[in-house]
Amino acid sequence: MRSGFGMRAAAGVVLVALVLVGACLRGALMQSAGAAEPRRPFFERLRRLEAQFRQFQEVTLMHLQETEENYNLSHNLHTKMDQLLQKHESLQLVANRSQTSTQEELHRLQTWVKKLERNGKKQALRIRALEEAWQETRQKQQEQQLESHLSNLTQELESHREDFQDVAVRQQSLQKTLQNLQDALRSQGSKLVSIERRLKSLKQKEALTSPWTAAHHLEKASQAAGGQSPTLKKLHAKHHQMEGRLKALAERGSLLGQAASPQQVDPGPASSPEQQTLAEQPPGSNKVPAEEKPPGGPRKPGTRCNVGAMLVFPNASTENFAAFQPSLQTSLLELSLCSWVRTSARYLGTILSYATEENDNKLVLHGRDAAPRNSIHFVIGDPAFRELPVGAILDGRWHHVCIIWSSLQGRYWFYLDRRLASVGSNFRKGYEIPPQGSLLLGQEQDTLGGGFESSESFVGLLAGFAMWGRVLLPGEVSSIALGESLPHGTVLTLANISMINGSVQKVDCICLEHCL
Repeated sequence: MRSGFGMRAAAGVVLVALVLVGACLRGALMQSAGAAEPRRPFFERLRRLEAQFRQFQEVTLMHLQETEENYNLSHNLHTKMDQLLQKHESLQLVANRSQTSTQEELHRLQTWVKKLERNGKKQALRIRALEEAWQETRQKQQEQQLESHLSNLTQELESHREDFQDVAVRQQSLQKTLQNLQDALRSQGSKLVSIERRLKSLKQKEALTSPWTAAHHLEKASQAAGGQSPTLKKLHAKHHQMEGRLKALAERGSLLGQAASPQQVDPGPASSPEQQTLAEQPPGSNKVPAEEKPPGGPRKPGTRCNVGAMLVFPNASTENFAAFQPSLQTSLLELSLCSWVRTSARYLGTILSYATEENDNKLVLHGRDAAPRNSIHFVIGDPAFRELPVGAILDGRWHHVCIIWSSLQGRYWFYLDRRLASVGSNFRKGYEIPPQGSLLLGQEQDTLGGGFESSESFVGLLAGFAMWGRVLLPGEVSSIALGESLPHGTVLTLANISMINGSVQKVDCICLEHCL
């Protein structure tokens, strides 16, 4: 820019000098015009010079104009170059900023990648730990299943052992009865032999005495032998009858020695009143006392005393139900339901239903008067369910049922009278039963707290109902069924019922045998 400004100033100075030179020449020519007539050739030369000067001036002006135009072009180029330089500098700043930002982002990405690698390692370690824990839980489950099977086998063995002990006691009593009968038979045989001997002696003396005297001696001999007045034929018949009874009792003793179940052990009623008297109290022996029975025999009535209360559902009606309010206070990932059940209906009906505003089938034990009647649906979160076999319950007797479910394992267990009747996997794993719903006994809810059907209602007796928020062990299930104390951690029992509707009655009873 400084060089262009100098060139422009020099061109202006040259132009001014030329103008001044031309003015001086004109004045000199005008002053010397009158005296220089004889010098015309000189003036012509000057004119020529002036014309040449003018031409030179025009050419100079043209060059100056061109120079000025070139200067303007150069100036525009310089301004454009400056603008380009500014843009370049701004672009370079933007590039530097973007480079710094990209470097920062790359640094952040590197840190995130490192964090992800660390998290991946941690997750891999957690997955390994979970796999190990899952394997341990699986082994524990298998061990628990084996323990449950072993407990069932031991219970069966104990029941068979009790049956065998009862059979042994009955066999001992029969052996004592047989021994007493044999002694009585021997005494009767000895009496018959003595009577025969006396009769022979009387026959020998018959010739010497009269018939009336012989009859009198025979009557005395018979009274001394039997305490009554039977003839010899009657005594022989009675002896044969005793031998027949002895053989029958011996056969019964052999059958009892081969028996293996309580149904085979039961001797039933005697064939005649005389045999019943002999079986209960044989001659020459005492009754077998009750204390001779083994201590492992059947339980006495009134020993299942962990019931607390009983609900009576007399008929199939939509008005009959019992409600818990409040119901569940916290969500459940595991649960156990146990109760004594007795029904004479041909179907079991709905024992329990738990509904919320979101879903009316959060937890249901659903049965109805329709085929198949020997099973009920165990529902957790509609529409997932499993079928439980309940045909053995429909006999009008007390039965103990326990339903256990684990969301952590996705498994369920169904115990019937202390024995594992059904088990399953892949059932609602990870599912959570929410709190603050409507929990009813005896009816199935199609809406929240309503929508009942009489064909789905429960008819019968429920006693000792209890709910736990955990998985009960097989030993705990067995202890409940045997009448021992309830395990810890109960969530709800019949004591928490807040409302009874319809014809349902609540009976407070300590022991199951005293509930009716």
